[in-house]
Amino acid sequence: MGKKRVIKQTEEELLKEGDKIETKVRKEVKEPSKKIQEGRVYISSTYNNTLISLTDREGRILGWVSAGSIGFKGTKKATPFAASKVAEAIAQLAQKFGIAKVAVIVKGIGSGRDSAIRSLATRGLDIISVKDKTPVPHNGCRSPKVRRV
Repeated sequence: MGKKRVIKQTEEELLKEGDKIETKVRKEVKEPSKKIQEGRVYISSTYNNTLISLTDREGRILGWVSAGSIGFKGTKKATPFAASKVAEAIAQLAQKFGIAKVAVIVKGIGSGRDSAIRSLATRGLDIISVKDKTPVPHNGCRSPKVRRV
């Protein structure tokens, strides 16, 4: 076996990658037919990805964005930076629909939960409430029999 080489990206390549992500965040969305004042944002944060959905008060989905759809790949999808970029894209979508007030429902245990909520707040959305709907096992499955050797 030979030497292992670590390929490092230059600053130009990193800037190009950042520009690709920015253009995907700003992609055009169809103009909505009616204006909605309030909505809900569902944040699903796992160890592998961050998904954010925008719904109206009744729960009808208006749009969704994930870290993978923006352009992040591999382990970068689970980072707080990726979650904040996803939240920025959802905030732009909410502004297109005219949504100003949002109730946030968070589900999952990934690292992007807090940064997504902070990013929604800094983008101008008025957060009414934050609810945690992470499933918690009460007792779990029955444990297997004791192993006899």
